[in-house]
Amino acid sequence: MKIFLKHLLFAFIITALLSCDKEVDDDIIDDAPYEQYGTPFADVPKTQDIIMYEINLRAFSTTGDIQGIINKMDHIEELGINVIWLMPIHPIGEVNSVNSPYSVKDYKAVGSEFGTLEDLRNLTDEAHSRGIAVIMDWVANHTAWDHEWIENKSWYTQDGNGNIVHPPGTNWLDVADLNYDNHNMRAAMIDAMTYWVYEANIDGFRCDYAVGVPFDFWQAAIKSLNDIPNRKLIFFAEGTRSDHFNAGFDLNFGWQVYGAVKNVFNGDPVNRIFTAHYNEYNNTPSGKHWVRFTTNHDESAWDATPISIFNGVDGALAASVVTIFTGGVPLIYGSQEVGTANNIPFFSNSTINWNNNPEMLESYKKILQFYKSSNAAKIGQNNIYSHNDIACLKKTYNDEEIVIMANLRNSNITFTIPTALEGTTWINAITLSNHTLSGSIELSPYQFHIFKK
Repeated sequence: MKIFLKHLLFAFIITALLSCDKEVDDDIIDDAPYEQYGTPFADVPKTQDIIMYEINLRAFSTTGDIQGIINKMDHIEELGINVIWLMPIHPIGEVNSVNSPYSVKDYKAVGSEFGTLEDLRNLTDEAHSRGIAVIMDWVANHTAWDHEWIENKSWYTQDGNGNIVHPPGTNWLDVADLNYDNHNMRAAMIDAMTYWVYEANIDGFRCDYAVGVPFDFWQAAIKSLNDIPNRKLIFFAEGTRSDHFNAGFDLNFGWQVYGAVKNVFNGDPVNRIFTAHYNEYNNTPSGKHWVRFTTNHDESAWDATPISIFNGVDGALAASVVTIFTGGVPLIYGSQEVGTANNIPFFSNSTINWNNNPEMLESYKKILQFYKSSNAAKIGQNNIYSHNDIACLKKTYNDEEIVIMANLRNSNITFTIPTALEGTTWINAITLSNHTLSGSIELSPYQFHIFKK
């Protein structure tokens, strides 16, 4: 009864503040109704240092569960990853269901197909022991039709006849749209997010369809969560609204660069990638970053995998190198490092073959481990050497310099060494061989070099 009353008091106070358009005070969060499991992770990386790894549990292991991730933590650590993003792990709705994990039946539970709360705690413990943070996928725009909240009809968007509706402008018939005019619902949502920070020692959230949720909710929710004592949390938005960073999000998807990379592989000049990069960062608040990727769960499920889009293993690696080193925060979707060719569903189970393309996996390990070790790679200033077919840039941070050179065409290209690089000597960060750049260099299809001093 005491715990129940504490929950009720917590929700009531948040509701009162939200309804008055006030922010949540520190002393309220200090009185949150949950006991902290474990020790808050002290080594959550700075935003600029994040190397993120997305996990589709239904594909990641033969068991399709959290334990399957724990069993493969060596693989994740060897890639240089310091943040794991878990796709939704909640119970999935059964009414109007398409078996999507984005149809959440209970925000405060782990779905039985994925494991238990204890399994999630074991995962965060194991990840933290390796210096890796764990963030959850959070679906705030809608719930399953059989979520217990559905009994509170005013918590959902309704049509003129008083019927709860699916999210407007979508074909997501398996979910019911939440009504953010209702402050009781808002308070319950913040409470549910708070639950996982305390009860499973989670380090943040990737927020699904953040564009469908009002700015002022994200602002209040992120402040409330950031006010939890002794925590550094990561907030990653999926959306196209320009206000996400101002609401408190640290990260957003860099769709402009992803689109530019695909267009370059279809014949556009290479400079389109760098133009898209600078367009995204123009007016981006200091300390906020765009996530760089060549695939994610949506792209690999509904479009195609990098092996198909970028014309094989060599092309997929070249696309990753340019995407990662141009600037931003790199994201690897579990499967791309072994060159999975077929589409990867997440409405059903389809296990990744981790024995595919071992040489590609070794390349990703070397690329990402070097990236992790290099401040110039992560936050260096770009000097672009323009060319229609070759991506060439030097990145500088203090006295560290690196040079990235990649052929983004399926043909041999002779590249004239830029005057500023003429006669300079470098070490190839992947092969550790010495190179002096002079005259011109012949690059085979999709060949790349990562040079360091």
